[in-house]
Amino acid sequence: MLTNNLLFAFCLLSLICSVMVIVSKNPIHSILYLILVFCNVTFVLIILGVEFIAIIFLIVYVGAIAVLFLFVVMMLNIKILELDEVF
Repeated sequence: MLTNNLLFAFCLLSLICSVMVIVSKNPIHSILYLILVFCNVTFVLIILGVEFIAIIFLIVYVGAIAVLFLFVVMMLNIKILELDEVF
């Protein structure tokens, strides 16, 4: 019962964070939401019993790719558009 509730909670949180990746205006916030999605998927895999794939997923995606995205976006110095700006 508890594992079903945890699985449902992590899946729901993963869906919410994945929507926030797309909706977020700030690219740094978008990448941080992407890291949260990867962590939530890792927890879902751990609950399902595939710990090896979960740890590999965490090391490869969060440890390498997402951090690389974060550093690239921070080095590009992308300016955030003002929401009140008229096009």
